[in-house]
Amino acid sequence: MSAQPLSNVSKRGSVFRVVSGNFLEMFDFMVYGFYASAIAKAMFPSDNEFVSLMLSLMTFGVGFLMRPLGAIVLGGYIDRHGRRAGLLMSLGIMSAGVLLIALTPSYATIGLAAPVLIVVGRLLQGFSAGAESGGVSVYLAEIATPGKRGFYVSWQSASQQVAVVFAAIIGVGLRFTLSEDQMQAWGWRVPFLIGCLIVPFLFFIRRSLQETEDFKQRAATTKRPSLREVYGALARDWRIVLLAVFLVTLTSVMFYLITAYTPTFGKRELGLTDMDSFVCTVAVGIANFIWIPLMGSLSDRVGRFRVLLVFSALIALTAYPAMLWLVAEPSFGRLLATLMWFSFLYGGYQGVMVVTLTEIMPANVRATGFSLAYSLAQAIFGGFTPAISTWLIQSTGNKAMPGAWLAASAVVAVLGAVLLYRRGAFSDDLAIRASGRTRVQSRLHSSHG
Repeated sequence: MSAQPLSNVSKRGSVFRVVSGNFLEMFDFMVYGFYASAIAKAMFPSDNEFVSLMLSLMTFGVGFLMRPLGAIVLGGYIDRHGRRAGLLMSLGIMSAGVLLIALTPSYATIGLAAPVLIVVGRLLQGFSAGAESGGVSVYLAEIATPGKRGFYVSWQSASQQVAVVFAAIIGVGLRFTLSEDQMQAWGWRVPFLIGCLIVPFLFFIRRSLQETEDFKQRAATTKRPSLREVYGALARDWRIVLLAVFLVTLTSVMFYLITAYTPTFGKRELGLTDMDSFVCTVAVGIANFIWIPLMGSLSDRVGRFRVLLVFSALIALTAYPAMLWLVAEPSFGRLLATLMWFSFLYGGYQGVMVVTLTEIMPANVRATGFSLAYSLAQAIFGGFTPAISTWLIQSTGNKAMPGAWLAASAVVAVLGAVLLYRRGAFSDDLAIRASGRTRVQSRLHSSHG
């Protein structure tokens, strides 16, 4: 006899347990981005400050190069062996990367081995992250209450915003308690060590996850696919994966631009203090946390395509002008206002984009397809956004160029959404709109009754 479907209370507990590992992934990525300058001096010393910073930022980006491999290997494992087993494995690999970065001695102590070990740690993190977001999103989509899939899946991204806020608050606390010399010498390690300390707790809560009913039913009625069959099906649907990459490109670029890159941009290009940047990042994380579930819920009512198109178009039209306004007269107020606008646009787009990926991928390769599309976009564009932004400013002398980079990614997203719509990939939108009309008619009938 099959297990009973999860109750609403059980679902809420499952949401918490499944997004917990997602929190660790994003926390560690944010911490590295926040302290890129300090890591550069400790692990990538150079007589040229720009070269040292670029080496550190490129190492931040190199972790994303492992994401596609992680998506294929771990994503295939999740589609064959289940969502729960794959999520536990990704958390274990991720934890190893966190420990390696936190405990690696500086360049002054062990020489070239220091940057090598940091790169290895980033590669492990990237490999695990390749399937983490996809596995979490697919799990949430498969346990979602009918008609609320957008809201449920949005918590994959919302949980990452909690990590952003937590990492930024730690940064504010360290700035109040440590001197600049202490931060450069060892203070930057503190957030990584905090990440290590919460690893056992995350394992404890995630190991109690139940497998999704959707996966168990398919496993009971169909033969478990071989890896060859999983990858063959993925190859046949390569067009869907490619267009999904178009959608993820925007969220990849925007997220790391308004979070991980903010401290470096605020200090190096705008002349603001670290405290200004961290406070703004806290505000961004809180705003994202609010907007993402709201927009995911909105898409459950009006459909995915409309929301995707509106917000990606707004980003394309306003990103560069907003950055020009910011750099014209840099101030804490202008940085906060610009980031709040970007946060609204990001939340509107991200809250819908993630659930869209779970709906356009074939069920038998859902985790692999989602993870591969997400990872390719992160590897090619998102992870290198801090480095690309720094290079664009250095090459052109125009501090607003990150806005142009963001606008270009939004144009790619608009193209992807339109092409997917023409392929009929938003078929669920018809059901959503039909459901909305039914609810309206029911209310009207009740009021007349």
